[in-house]
Amino acid sequence: MTRAMLSLTKDARRVGIALVLACVVFVAGCASSAIPSQPATMPGVSGSVPAGYLPSNAIPNSVALLPSPPAPDSVAFSLDEEVSKKSLALRGTPRWTLATEDADLNFPRAAGAFSCALNAPITEQNAPHLYLLLRRTLLDVAHSTYAAKDRYKRARPFVVNKQPICTPADEKQLMESGSYPSGHAAIGWAWALILTEISPEQTEAILERGRAYGESRVVCNVHWQSDVIEGAFIGAGTVARLHADATFLADLEAAKAELAAVRVKGLKPLRDCASEVAGGSSK
Repeated sequence: MTRAMLSLTKDARRVGIALVLACVVFVAGCASSAIPSQPATMPGVSGSVPAGYLPSNAIPNSVALLPSPPAPDSVAFSLDEEVSKKSLALRGTPRWTLATEDADLNFPRAAGAFSCALNAPITEQNAPHLYLLLRRTLLDVAHSTYAAKDRYKRARPFVVNKQPICTPADEKQLMESGSYPSGHAAIGWAWALILTEISPEQTEAILERGRAYGESRVVCNVHWQSDVIEGAFIGAGTVARLHADATFLADLEAAKAELAAVRVKGLKPLRDCASEVAGGSSK
């Protein structure tokens, strides 16, 4: 084969690869826009959210993975009560304000929960794959907590101590939803783990924010500490399972590229990060 023919063959291969990649991007874009929505089924979420990545038979079983919640006469429950009592003193403080904000899982607001830790905004316009990734994983992680919530139907702290909560409008829905494990804590820790992969240079800040996000549920008087701890465990387990899903992995890589582009543009968080830091340091 002549040198000219070899060059032509290489060029043809490049064109072929480019066409394949273009098709993949086009199909992925169409698939993303066609993702069905499902009605919200947890406190803090209203309306519909995009379907998750995982089929129902791939959702981690929280009943199989978690121990029973602490018994009322146990040392573990005494610790839950002690932490709860101390948290009640935070009402009216910046920490209470942050916890109230963290209770809202509706988008676009929820997308900004980790923007200060990332030192970058997360919007549908600037980072569509990352934005959608957070919305879809919310449902996967929430579903992973349902089995244990339904099995144990643990009473929430405000039902026991009769004290106010951050979001009074959610009280009825919260009373009908088991306290163990915490869905918000599971989602917050899952998002933290995912975001550390997307932006490893911010790992400490992201994980610190993920921990505070879960603890906000104790501050809000809607979860016990053990609910939050086991919620984080389930969130981590769901993220591990998501790594076997090809669509999730593709979106993860796309999100990395988007965040890099956001950083090049020098875009900054749309939240009051100084207030968030002050609120997060109150507990």
